[in-house]
Amino acid sequence: MIQYLIVFLISMVPLVELRGAIIYAYFHKATDPNFNLLTVYILTAIGNMLPVPFIYFFARKVLIWGKDKKVIGKFFTFCLEKGEKGGKKLQEKAGRGLFVALLLFVGIPLPGTGAWTGTLAASILDMDFKSSILAVILGVALAGCIIGLACTFGLGAYLGITT
Repeated sequence: MIQYLIVFLISMVPLVELRGAIIYAYFHKATDPNFNLLTVYILTAIGNMLPVPFIYFFARKVLIWGKDKKVIGKFFTFCLEKGEKGGKKLQEKAGRGLFVALLLFVGIPLPGTGAWTGTLAASILDMDFKSSILAVILGVALAGCIIGLACTFGLGAYLGITT
């Protein structure tokens, strides 16, 4: 039970998110065959999406507030610039297809992409809340599928060979 809670909490961490939580779960599955991966996918999706509305409505305001503070200023500035840069790139490449671009931005598991950055970018671009959330949900589902397949065929094969 505690491992499911750990997976849930890992999926809420920025930059790690669902991707890191699923990888962690696959490593845990190698030592505990009763660990249910379907439950893991559901928990990681919920955990990854839980902060999204708060990020959409408040993160930009908090980052702007904190960017000139002594201790947190550099980190907040980095996060704000990352979101603005990601948002501008997304808008330049997507044009009118911003929904699909956001979905793919969140869904393709590359460093610096994911629900946190995608939602911040959507907020900075003043995208509609409902379409932003839907694009992020679908992106998180896509990322879960990609990481799951990569773990099953890559990590799963490796763990099967070494155990």
